[in-house]
Amino acid sequence: MRLQVNGKFHEVDVDPDTPLLWVLRDTLGLNGSKFGCGVGFCGACTVHVDGEPVTSCMLRIDEVGGRPVTTIEGLSPDATHPLQRAWIAERVPQCGYCQAGMIMAAAALLKEKPKPTDADIDEAIQNLCRCGTYNRVRRAIKVAANG
Repeated sequence: MRLQVNGKFHEVDVDPDTPLLWVLRDTLGLNGSKFGCGVGFCGACTVHVDGEPVTSCMLRIDEVGGRPVTTIEGLSPDATHPLQRAWIAERVPQCGYCQAGMIMAAAALLKEKPKPTDADIDEAIQNLCRCGTYNRVRRAIKVAANG
C-alpha cells in the first residue's frame, strides 16, 4: 500500500485491516500518536487525514486510501507551530501522554475557527487528559489563536 504521511510517500506491506495508528507507530516509527483506549474515545491517537482530525486507532489503513495523513511530527518540523509554542508557554503538559492528540485536535479547530469561543473549544476538544489540564489547554488554544 502507498501512504502519504507528513508530505512523504511510503510503501507499507501490512494487512489492510491494520489500524492506521499501528502503521504509523510500528511500521513508520512515528511514535508521537499514542495508544490510549483503542476504541476512539480518548483521542490520544488523533491525527489529521485529509486535513480532518481522526482517531487513528479506529481507522483501518485500507480506509485511508491516497489521502494525506499528518501526525504531530508533521505539524511542524521544528516544534514551532503556534499551538506547540503556546502549549509550552502555558505549561500544558503534565505527563504529556495525551498532548499530541490534543494538539492535533486543536490544530483542526483553529483551521476551522481561527478565533474559537469557549463553547467552540469545548465542542471540538473531546480528548481525555488524566492529568486534568483542560484549563491550560483552553488557555493555550486562545494564545495560539491570538498569535
